[in-house]
Amino acid sequence: MQSPWKILTVAPLFLLLSLQSSASPANDDQSRPSHSNGHTCVGCVLVVSVIEQLAQVHNSTVQASMERLCSYLPEKLFLKTTCYLVIDKFGSDIIKLLSADMNADVVCHTLEFCKQNTGQPLCHLYPLPKETWKFTLQKARQIVKKSPILKYSRSGSDICSLPVLAKICQKIKLAIEQSVPFKDVDSDKYSVFPTLRGYHWRGRDCNDSDESVYPGRRPNNWDVHQDSNCNGIWCINNVNKLCCLGSQPRGIILLGDSAGAHFHISPEWITASQMSMNSFINLPTALTNELDWPQLSGATGFLDSTVGIKEKSIYLRLWKRNHCNHRDYQNISRNGTFHLCLLSLSRNKMLDYPAIVIYAMIGNDVCSGKSDPVPAMTTPEKLYSNVMQTLKHLNSHLPNGSHVILYGLPDGTFLWDNLHNRYHPLGQLNKDVTYAQLYSFLNCLQVSPCHGWMSSNKTLRTLTSERAEQLSNTLKKIAASEKFTNFNLFYMDFAFHEIIQEWQKRGGQPWQLIEPVDGFHPNERKSILLKGILMTSQTLDNQEWTQLTSWIKGNLTCDSRTREWLCCCWRIISGKRCSSSGPKSWERRIRSTPRLNRCLETKAGTEPLRSTHPWGAQGGRGLGKLIPQTLWGLPRHRPKGLFFSSIFAKCLSLNEEHIWTTVQCCVLPGSVTLPLFLK
Repeated sequence: MQSPWKILTVAPLFLLLSLQSSASPANDDQSRPSHSNGHTCVGCVLVVSVIEQLAQVHNSTVQASMERLCSYLPEKLFLKTTCYLVIDKFGSDIIKLLSADMNADVVCHTLEFCKQNTGQPLCHLYPLPKETWKFTLQKARQIVKKSPILKYSRSGSDICSLPVLAKICQKIKLAIEQSVPFKDVDSDKYSVFPTLRGYHWRGRDCNDSDESVYPGRRPNNWDVHQDSNCNGIWCINNVNKLCCLGSQPRGIILLGDSAGAHFHISPEWITASQMSMNSFINLPTALTNELDWPQLSGATGFLDSTVGIKEKSIYLRLWKRNHCNHRDYQNISRNGTFHLCLLSLSRNKMLDYPAIVIYAMIGNDVCSGKSDPVPAMTTPEKLYSNVMQTLKHLNSHLPNGSHVILYGLPDGTFLWDNLHNRYHPLGQLNKDVTYAQLYSFLNCLQVSPCHGWMSSNKTLRTLTSERAEQLSNTLKKIAASEKFTNFNLFYMDFAFHEIIQEWQKRGGQPWQLIEPVDGFHPNERKSILLKGILMTSQTLDNQEWTQLTSWIKGNLTCDSRTREWLCCCWRIISGKRCSSSGPKSWERRIRSTPRLNRCLETKAGTEPLRSTHPWGAQGGRGLGKLIPQTLWGLPRHRPKGLFFSSIFAKCLSLNEEHIWTTVQCCVLPGSVTLPLFLK
């Protein structure tokens, strides 16, 4: 059993590690303020601001507002206990300073959680006091000059330097840096624990004591003994050997940054007027997920949206089409940097199913918190080298038949244009903090997630977007010129402006697409953004479309033969019998494949239709009832003999949504576009 002290320190430990690895890319720069000191200053200003606003909202004392804040926190990770300890240590000084009308900036500089280094500008969130800053700070220090806390704060060091925490710190840091589960008994990179890089990030392990059992692998002997790939489908005694045969399962793997990991700080955590006990229910989960929410992300999310968004993640769309894809997802994203993430990729080219890999480093190559971010931006030559190294690594690990999609970078000038004059959640109560002030504060501390775009300097914003466009063009050239043996390579633009237009058609405002607390990341509506990327991507020619979707539809061209194929598949799925003595249900057909083959070969081209509807006079089942009569008019004649038999295996692998997608291809005029791949 862990000691009480070790358990007690878990909460601030997770918070510290989360902040240190959050949105800003990690860059070594000795001239900049300490990365952890900058985040400590931001955290102090936020907490003191919330305490002050709680007192204002509830017309209470500062002491009462601090106790109210602690009462809202959950017991998990000893968050509530830790909060009361902090009040006991710092509360008296905070009360004195706030009672003297000092704002959060002054309080945090007085307690030395914020520091102005020699030669560095003064970093502040709120407007400066009417009196000079030097005079105000001296006055504040006089108020707490006898406090022993100042000695503690000056001598405070990294919490991980404590001997009792050194080992657990090292393990947690290693899990974060290498993007592997903290708890993984069999070391197969899958876990039964949700957070700390567990199954919120990649499919849940169903046997953590057997490294040969994990999501995404091909079934071992058709899973006659156990569910070897954790998709919940067993083919016991070979009776259901066709349950996944021919369906060609595909996993989804995201290689991304904090946007792909869905970095999110809940506005309720810092908005005094909305704060309650329910506000912090998910705080322990967020802390142990590095303030990321991959379980809700647009690529690998598997939980329902918390804000009522109906769009599903890419993983859920793949799962809906083919339940054999259950749990086959990996979100290999990390806040701020991408080092070592590829080492955590779990794919065996011989044992596992192919995968769809999305490379979406949409900000890190142009974003940093440095005071001069331009020199730190990745050059096109460096990006080419990095991406080629990544693609070669993928080619050596991905099974044949996989697909890799390179996403371009967005135009981030959208952020300043739409947010700079709006009030931040922390400033909505008193109308005293805009996003422009927040951006300036973060840039001053050099902890901004993207100084280049979150800046009042229009020239800098333009330079950042120009570099982003150059890097997108580099990705586009790689996709057009490079070929790999185990996967097809595609490129898609991050068509941000088109996405905004789509959102506005739904009645939304552009600023609603951005995280309100950090003013940078896409919020939970990112599922709409990712879907929008697909919806607005460039048109592919028929050959590329065939390559990318062959696992859904086979070798497809929209001709009369394809329509014959559609008609056959629809008849099977919708319940149409091919003879009066044939099987009457889809389940019986699967269990009597030889009999059905004989039926199809002998009767398919000879038996007349019994009604104008392919599902017969008694009405259809499933999609059959929903298909318009005009669509059924497409395939008027049926294929004969062996043609029907040869496509039967493909029909078994399809569900109704697959066929609906196929019909869209054949009905819509013009070339086929990528949106149909995930629509």
